[in-house]
This record gives sequence, structure tokens and C-alpha cells, in this order.
Amino acid sequence: MVRLQSRYVGVDEGSAMMFSAFEDGGEMWTGKGKRSVKKRVRFSETFRRPPSVKVHVAMWDMDQASNQRADIQAVDITEDGFAIEFKTWGDTRVARVRADWMAIGEVTDEDDWIV
Repeated sequence: MVRLQSRYVGVDEGSAMMFSAFEDGGEMWTGKGKRSVKKRVRFSETFRRPPSVKVHVAMWDMDQASNQRADIQAVDITEDGFAIEFKTWGDTRVARVRADWMAIGEVTDEDDWIV
């Protein structure tokens, strides 16, 4: 567990359209080819160290005729940003996905001394 002093706690959040694959017959919709997508996100300000980042599916549009399988996670987390990775497999057909995220971590304070 990371313990944070209240004046050093920073919270950033946002939303990212991961892909829209049904208009052009993309791989997520056809069920063939690469079934993983990464989208890089930059924080609005830099954290002091890599923050705790949570992601969740905010919107999904999946084919009802196939099994609905999905995995979404925050990966490659740094002080400046992270990547959202969405994966599916098997016969799952995904038309589009939007992910929301929240990062909580320690930030610098304007009164900090940099030595």
C-alpha cells in the first residue's frame, strides 16, 4: 500500500475510444487477425512516481451471435502516462469499445524543494 499525504494526492481521469472496427471490416469485427489493441494515454500532469491506474469498459458494441470475451487493463504505467490494452479471442466479434480510466498517485507540490 502507498500512503499519500493529502496535499500530494493527484487524481486524473479520462475516456478513450479504443477502436471502431465494424465500418471497415476491422480485425476485431471480422474475428480474424490481431485481436489486441493498445492505446497510449498521457496524463494532464506528471506524477511523482507511477500512479495506480484503473480502467473499465464504458461502452462496448459486440455481436450477439458470438460469445462475449474481453480483457482490458492498464499496462506500461509511467509518471507521464500508460497504455490501455484491450484483447478478445475465439469467435467474439467486437464492433467498438470505449474505455474510461482513473489514475491516483503522488504529485509534486509547488512548495517542494528540488535539490
